[in-house]
Amino acid sequence: MKMRFLSLVGNSFGCSASGERLVSAARDGDLQEAKALLDYNPRLVRYSTFGVRNSPLHYAAAQGHHEIVALLIESGVDINLRNYRGQTALMQACQYGHWEVVQTLIIYKANIHKADYLNGGTALHLAALNGHSQCIRLLLADYIPSIPTFCSILRKQLKNEDSIAEFDEDALYQVINRAADGGITALHMAALNGHSETVQLLLDLGASVSDITVEDGTTIDLIGAGSTPLHYAACGGNAQCCQLLIARGASLTTENGNGWSPLMVARSWNRDWLEEILSSLPEGQPQLQLSPYICLPLMSIINIARQCGWKGCDAHNACVDPCVVCLERKCTVAAEGCFHEFCTHCALYLCSTNHTSAVAHGPPGSIACPLCRHGIISFVKLKDTRPIVKEIMRTSLSHSFCACSGDSPEIASLETPFCKPDSHCVHITPLGSSFRSLSCQRFPSMRLSPSLCMGSPDTSPSLVPRTVDCDVREHLVRCSRLSFRRSTSQTEGRSWFCSFNQCVATESSC
Repeated sequence: MKMRFLSLVGNSFGCSASGERLVSAARDGDLQEAKALLDYNPRLVRYSTFGVRNSPLHYAAAQGHHEIVALLIESGVDINLRNYRGQTALMQACQYGHWEVVQTLIIYKANIHKADYLNGGTALHLAALNGHSQCIRLLLADYIPSIPTFCSILRKQLKNEDSIAEFDEDALYQVINRAADGGITALHMAALNGHSETVQLLLDLGASVSDITVEDGTTIDLIGAGSTPLHYAACGGNAQCCQLLIARGASLTTENGNGWSPLMVARSWNRDWLEEILSSLPEGQPQLQLSPYICLPLMSIINIARQCGWKGCDAHNACVDPCVVCLERKCTVAAEGCFHEFCTHCALYLCSTNHTSAVAHGPPGSIACPLCRHGIISFVKLKDTRPIVKEIMRTSLSHSFCACSGDSPEIASLETPFCKPDSHCVHITPLGSSFRSLSCQRFPSMRLSPSLCMGSPDTSPSLVPRTVDCDVREHLVRCSRLSFRRSTSQTEGRSWFCSFNQCVATESSC
């Protein structure tokens, strides 16, 4: 029995060491090291660091290593895995503006609606907070159809016909205007931090200029409850953001809970250069240009990438014409309109790096064909492009019980580390909520507590057990978010307004 205990502890130390090596490889972008570790033990993909509970997927996403992100997903990691703050890899990629990682995660259908535990912010909020317009457009790829009349529909010049089944205007409106704690929307955060390009994109996609913040008792709001995005833009001091909001109908006279209008907010923060802009409406109707990101054909190309893959294969056969952009891969898609052919990988790159709306033919915001400058609205598959069926490897083994040595047999039937070896059905109710029963099978010849393994997950009531299914986890998050936030230090609470603190660091007298 003593030798069996030492063997288990030894395996635990081995798992932890290998897991830390995988974390280092993911953080440093060492693809070969990551492949070698996952070939040695595929279950390392579920490792998470102590304390902050960041997985290798979190580290790779935060550092922008999209190839490692794809490797981890194909190795079976939960793409929506959360850390101790409730952040997913998609949130961290959006926070740091790594559009290639966001693109990879969106192709693998990462959930864009997840909100963190501390302030209820989504990936859209984090992208808007830091002005990453490319990431915002990729997040909304499944909501914006690749059709030539999309701009006219948004401007209400055309009605959304029933034949356009892929465009749900109400769903897009709800995603764009989803509020975090305190009623803060993505438009509030972009306006506060002076990201005019992001403000323009959000307004073009239907962001509301009249949504106001609320007092919820936990969110630090130095501007005041009842503030519109124009109040936040006035505090941030960016004249272009204020002009864009006013041109889209933002009110100059709306007062927040402190009785301040946007002009009074600007004066209180010494934004003297905004006096003229916020004092009266501009004469005449301003000419507004559409965002260069609005008509990108992302929905069409991402759907093709999901069905047929996007990494592609090299065109070694001399009879096959390679892609004119990379000269390496076989052509798999064609631009609708000019019908020039590209590989899926290059088509994705063209969509995600477009920064201009100047095209020869096509609506504003569409991308220009690199061969003829014709505006590309959509991509279509070539006839010989076939869907691929690639089953992603999934492992149900918890990292807590992984056996790194060759002496112990590999057990492939364990489903959860929270049940005792001999139990058949256990109800887990850490916060008084009702959960569905979790079944587990016997773990042969071992009765040790899973907590003895260094890789065992934290079962603190303030965190969500990773083995609970998605519906139960979401219910637990909603029940525990308020108490979790209030138990967090003021330093954590202020992190949501990190950019706000930077922009007013010189205004300490206010």
